[in-house]
Amino acid sequence: MAHHNLDSLDKKILRLIAEDARIPFLEVARSCNVSGAAIHQRIQKLNSLGVLKGSQFIIDPEKIGYETCAYIGLNLRNPEDFDKAVEALRNIPEVVECHYTTGDYDMFIKIYAFNNHHLLNIIHDRLQPLGLSRSETIISFNSAFDRQLPIVDIPVDDEDEDDVIE
Repeated sequence: MAHHNLDSLDKKILRLIAEDARIPFLEVARSCNVSGAAIHQRIQKLNSLGVLKGSQFIIDPEKIGYETCAYIGLNLRNPEDFDKAVEALRNIPEVVECHYTTGDYDMFIKIYAFNNHHLLNIIHDRLQPLGLSRSETIISFNSAFDRQLPIVDIPVDDEDEDDVIE
């Protein structure tokens, strides 16, 4: 995976938009002491590099009826079925994350369900047919916190400090 060195302007922009994705570019520009065009160019650059992956509204699952959040470790009977399993998981709307992992599981997923009965149905009807050798479910009572990476710890490439786009 490519690592992109960011200068202090990139870092400040990321910090500001991570706090509020709806912040106007002109407000970011004023805070960074550069032109609005410079911010627009930097945001475009960060998008094209894949540093930014868009912006989104965050929906509280519980407020729309999904009262159960669970993490499930999955082990496949046949590891060569990874791609098929991932594609099948993509088609289960309640599965919101899927990670390849080391350790006890082949994959680890995050899932939302209306309640425990709905979760049981998803596990029985949608996950077990994927060819699992075993799974382990951990129900989350509540999220202690949820955040983005700390922008302050992103490495800065200060060599480009004089190359700030204005």
